[in-house]
Amino acid sequence: MLTAFTRVFRVLIINAAAFGAYSVLASEPPPVASIASGQVSGTYDAKTGLNEFKGIPYAAPPLGPLRWKPPQPVASWTGLRPADHFGPRCMQREIYKDMVFRSDGMSEDCLYLNVWAPAQPTNGKLPVLVYFYGGGFTEGDGSEHRYDGASLAQHGIVVVTVNYRLDVFGFLALSALADESPEHATGNYGLLDQNAALRWVQRNIVAFGGNSSQVTIGGESAGSMSVSAQMASPLSKGLMQRAIGESGAMLGNLKPGPLTLAEREGENFEKRAGATSLDQLRETSADKLLEIAGEKGVPDFKPTVDGYFLSRSPESIYAAGEQAHIPLLVGSNSQEGYYTSVLADLAPTPENYRDAMKRRLGKQAIDALKLYPGDTETEVKASATAFASDQFIAFSTWCWMDLQRRTGGAPVYYYYFTKARPAKRDGSAALDAGAVHSGEIEYALGNLSGNQVYAWTAADDHVSSIMEGYWASFIKTGNPNTRELPNWPAATSKDHGILRQVIGVDTHVTVDQGAARYEFLKRVDFGAHL
Repeated sequence: MLTAFTRVFRVLIINAAAFGAYSVLASEPPPVASIASGQVSGTYDAKTGLNEFKGIPYAAPPLGPLRWKPPQPVASWTGLRPADHFGPRCMQREIYKDMVFRSDGMSEDCLYLNVWAPAQPTNGKLPVLVYFYGGGFTEGDGSEHRYDGASLAQHGIVVVTVNYRLDVFGFLALSALADESPEHATGNYGLLDQNAALRWVQRNIVAFGGNSSQVTIGGESAGSMSVSAQMASPLSKGLMQRAIGESGAMLGNLKPGPLTLAEREGENFEKRAGATSLDQLRETSADKLLEIAGEKGVPDFKPTVDGYFLSRSPESIYAAGEQAHIPLLVGSNSQEGYYTSVLADLAPTPENYRDAMKRRLGKQAIDALKLYPGDTETEVKASATAFASDQFIAFSTWCWMDLQRRTGGAPVYYYYFTKARPAKRDGSAALDAGAVHSGEIEYALGNLSGNQVYAWTAADDHVSSIMEGYWASFIKTGNPNTRELPNWPAATSKDHGILRQVIGVDTHVTVDQGAARYEFLKRVDFGAHL
């Protein structure tokens, strides 16, 4: 039987032990990485077993005289620099309503990246994913929940998300800028930012356990287009060993515009801003420039064939087989567009559909209706959705897949994502009949739980586990297949079509017969460039 003294003594011992354990945990130092510019301290997540480093500068702030210049080397620092929160997102207008940022405000000083890495020592052997966000080159940030790298990093991967300049700050082209450039180039500063981040990875990723010779670049929409451009650029094509493209490429109807047009539009913008010199334009506030960029009649600022980052059009580079010869995982979603964009407010009747296609395509509508038939309301909805999806982004994605398969000297894995998102948590029904544009991101990166808008189901978790498994295996080996997942063959010819993996509730191989549609779209001038 315990005496009162014994009971008190035991309580004191337990409390002392607890306090001691707490003291050890509280004094546990944060993870530190030594990179070329100095030391950074991140955070350790005991739940995931990951070290996280957020807001690491990979280039100098592009401010003042560095506005509209290629990214410059970041200044070194002494001491320990905290990397425990996301840096600012790049200057951008609010256009897309589905973006939820965790960034530290918005600023031109935005060239930061984030790293998620397993905490256990690996001697620099882990494969690396560098992911570029979407947003039409006008919006986006590496801090978004859907791009969070923790889930993939738990598969034994070092994940990096990268901020890059957008809109007028990332893609303004002016002859005066070309004149001051040693390469006589202008525009594409956002793509050059991505290139600088890839070079940073080559120099520094070993400090986080990553292998610089096992780098996969990936992205969605504008991020996917960026991947296609980085593979084509003579500046970047040697900086990665694999690539992932989710919906979009700088080929087909989304090929970059000519530099002469971009410079003419840039000069019109300069006049609209009331500037008579490059110095004056650089002295204009960032907020004012962003406001002018959003005014009616101002064209979007997009990538161009600048003769430097892109020596010529990506299409011609891929056709000549001069792109990176690396494995590619690429595809698009079942509802990239919707039939209402073809029919507007009209009912989906065969008559309304035929009239709408004639208004869009003129005499070519006859051939289009053979490829996108609409003899019933159900068929009209399906064909008009397919046409809208192709016209928007699926056609460019197919062009990339097809050329890389023909000239890239490495396997291509082609997918078609079909899982529609479920009802929303507020009880409202889902409006999507298929997988909408950008709807695959949370599934592929394992981030369903980070999106609190939707009431995810067991079926969503199942599809995500398959898709993330494919992505993780491809990042590690250049092949998405594992023994646990449905077999995914490379894109090869079969039965007058191309083998393609349908990823959804029923994941399986199909023979895609879409080539005839895309060959037709090659002949249709429905959008010459970005």
